[in-house]
Amino acid sequence: MIKKKALAATAARWMMLVCAAGLPLFGMAQSDNQRGVTVTGSWQSDILFPQEDTEIGAEKPDHNTLSNTYLNLNLQSKYVDAGVRAEYLKHPLPGYENDFEGSGLPHFWVKGKLGQTELTAGTFYEQFGSGFVLRAYEDRPMGIDNSILGAKLVTTPVKGVHLKLLTGRQRRYWHWNKAWLTGADVEMNLDQWSRAMQERGLFMTLGASFVNKHEKSEDIMADETHKLNLPENVNAYDLRLNVQKGNVNVLAEYAHKTQDPSFDNGYIYRKGYVAMLSASYSRRGMSLLLQAKRSDNMAFRSKRSMNGTSSFINHLPPFAMEHTYDLAALNMYATQPMGEWAYQAEWGYKFNRGTALGGKYGTSVKVNFSHIHSLDKTQKDLVFKQTYDDGMVDVIGRSGMGTDGYGSAFWKWGKQTYYQDINVQVEKKLSKQFKLNLMYMNQLYNKTVVEGEGGMLHSDIFIADGKYTINKKLTVRAEAQYLSSKDDDGDWAFGLVELSVLPNWMFTVSDEWNCGKTDLHYYMATVTYNRGSHRIQAGYGRVMEGMNCSGGVCRYVPAYKGFTLSYNYNF
Repeated sequence: MIKKKALAATAARWMMLVCAAGLPLFGMAQSDNQRGVTVTGSWQSDILFPQEDTEIGAEKPDHNTLSNTYLNLNLQSKYVDAGVRAEYLKHPLPGYENDFEGSGLPHFWVKGKLGQTELTAGTFYEQFGSGFVLRAYEDRPMGIDNSILGAKLVTTPVKGVHLKLLTGRQRRYWHWNKAWLTGADVEMNLDQWSRAMQERGLFMTLGASFVNKHEKSEDIMADETHKLNLPENVNAYDLRLNVQKGNVNVLAEYAHKTQDPSFDNGYIYRKGYVAMLSASYSRRGMSLLLQAKRSDNMAFRSKRSMNGTSSFINHLPPFAMEHTYDLAALNMYATQPMGEWAYQAEWGYKFNRGTALGGKYGTSVKVNFSHIHSLDKTQKDLVFKQTYDDGMVDVIGRSGMGTDGYGSAFWKWGKQTYYQDINVQVEKKLSKQFKLNLMYMNQLYNKTVVEGEGGMLHSDIFIADGKYTINKKLTVRAEAQYLSSKDDDGDWAFGLVELSVLPNWMFTVSDEWNCGKTDLHYYMATVTYNRGSHRIQAGYGRVMEGMNCSGGVCRYVPAYKGFTLSYNYNF
């Protein structure tokens, strides 16, 4: 246990450091702006004062204060921009240990601008198309920062053509992988070259991408006497077409990767593929989305022997709805880069006021369906044989390493369902003060595929979210959620009450209770204060062990308990 006086003193010291670092920068931005230079930035510091809790398996760490702190500073002018980010994770939050532990300046860049051309030197983020062959991005809650250190050129050489060229090495925590990435992307707005297309309201964009990974070979043994001949150059290509006509939008995209033996695929030499078709329709009061994606052996990293969430060059979207409610997000899906069929459909409709279903204020309904399935695979093994003097032959081993690994018919499904989610949401305003959201979800989650063990989990989830406006300053919001399941830890219940006091305060209390097997409560209470560009949040509670997922990527988070303090400042 941390003594109250020590806790208050530690928190005060942190806030003094934050304010000392933030306020002078704000003043500098004001004065520099008068000279044609704009200075902007942000400070983010998330702090935990941990406590031991044997009931949930939370151990007391060696340090009384854990924190993740980031400081961004950006300068902008007419012809040159520059930026730097400092990170301090000397004693990081739970789940960030080992890999993220450290401090320094991992992000720094200078950009020159002239007309339609920009040249960046240093670290940068970039995405080609949907990200099938390249997506360098940052997602702090997921512990992802795979920026590229090198140079990038972005230009519009002629009307309707947007070109990107880049080269560099990719970040892996506090290091840079040795492989070199070189890429090019071009997008052509064909409608800008055709008066007939413009007159008909037809918009068409054709895109193409190329990425090369150059990584030196290393000693990877298929057995005691056979070493793999690893390709030093792996190429990935992407071709896409986006067509929009009136309320209809269609995107078709295909990507291909050459032989890339790696830890992810068991060092096989099968090529990688991904194909996606997405169509949407929208008009006043209605929307429809239909998507299908087939991916096969598309794990693409800047270090072939790496596992976990780091060093991915590309990104494969999950095609499963991103849920924000706690119990709906309890078992989120992570994309399986070695192959899957993924489908998603979503229909939204608003019943107008005065109709039978619309009532006095109207009613909005949204139905979403996601289904992700395995590919049908025929395994190909390399057979190792021993021949004896008498002519007898024994099979002494089998391995997929060094072979194409497997065959897979394009349209044929495998035997496993990876994930399925059917949910219905209803949003209804019952009075001028009260708004109600209801949701039901039926979910299948293959925990063995996503997390390594646990089998297939089947859940029914019920959610009610109500918001009541007391007056212009006071608003109360409450959530009631229930997950019913006979699998894993059984049933869960969740409750939340949130009071907003405009313009500055928010008070929140919540409890996530396993009423199935463990009878454990994961409670949390927070107070949030906003003023101008400053946001401070203080809280106390428990966090359960599990997978934190976002955008098809998951990161393991250990159980912990304690006081939290968060400060955000934008200037």
